[in-house]
Amino acid sequence: MTGHVAIHHRVKSFSDRWIAYCETHAIPYKAVNCLDSDIIEQLTSCDCLLWHWSHGDPREQLAARHVIKAAEAMGVKVFPNSSTCWYFDDKLAQKYLLEAIGAPFVPTYVSYDLHEALRWIDQASYPKVFKLRRGAGSSNVKLVRSAAEARALAERAFSAGFSPVPHYGQDAVKRYRSAQRRGDLLNVIRRLPQALTTIRGKKKMMGYEKGYVYFQDFIPGNNFDTRVTVIGDRAFAYTRNVRPGDFRASGSGDVVYDAERINHKCLEIAFAVARKVGSQSMAFDFVVGEDQQPLILEVSYCYIARLVYSCFGYWDAKLNRHEGHLWPQDAILTDLLNDAYGSEQYSVRPDTVPTVLSSR
Repeated sequence: MTGHVAIHHRVKSFSDRWIAYCETHAIPYKAVNCLDSDIIEQLTSCDCLLWHWSHGDPREQLAARHVIKAAEAMGVKVFPNSSTCWYFDDKLAQKYLLEAIGAPFVPTYVSYDLHEALRWIDQASYPKVFKLRRGAGSSNVKLVRSAAEARALAERAFSAGFSPVPHYGQDAVKRYRSAQRRGDLLNVIRRLPQALTTIRGKKKMMGYEKGYVYFQDFIPGNNFDTRVTVIGDRAFAYTRNVRPGDFRASGSGDVVYDAERINHKCLEIAFAVARKVGSQSMAFDFVVGEDQQPLILEVSYCYIARLVYSCFGYWDAKLNRHEGHLWPQDAILTDLLNDAYGSEQYSVRPDTVPTVLSSR
């Protein structure tokens, strides 16, 4: 090792475990701030950069892709690299990417012209699913049952637009459900004023989504979706039940860890797409079409780490099963170190008994 591992530290992000791993294994690292004006200078003594940048921070949305591309030009090994994150939190980018490589993707229509969009709406079949290019956890996802509903959404998309930040009520309901599951309702109530202030600030900084429409075919008959997360040659998978009285599984929090429930075709597709894209880390949301073939709804480079860790093992690229619990942050870091130094000296072993699930 000739230089430091640079880590952009944000509390409760992947960086918590990256730093812990480096300290435990005596790997030289330094904390950097990728939002600093002199970040390129900070990286001159570094071989690697790890930055778990967030779709929810408007500053990181603005800077991350540029800093990562610049670091790569310096010869720094980066996670996430450009191939891994250029499409992150941008469903328009994901549409073009998945179509370009021939991935099994839910049929999707986009338009950047209101009149063209209205012509398509009048001849389309329903229901359809309307989405914004930004947003996670099924925020800004609506089931459109008629052309009249679709026209109203299109007209707003080409006028006032939509905030990509969940509104106060939606966020409060999500926090309440999550707190109920964790038994942490009192702390959530205490933090609510700060949460509302944060949402207000994000709304101001992130602006409105407008100037396009994005509609996907509605795929009926799915009581759950399948989340497959590929990290290197490992695939972790679980399912998420659809919310009661709803059509959405993402953000439901109703996660099921049952290997028998996992369609191996989803694993095969996920490995193949990740290889074609050149992604270090790629999470897929799958549903099953009427012909029982898996279809990709959307993809992401990052995810909630404890949900991946809670999987009872992972599959390798040959679909062999490996038992145990593995933190995805550790897998990401060791893969990057081995790539940077051309060796296989860094590795992690799954935990046979799960640790306390406090990491994100």
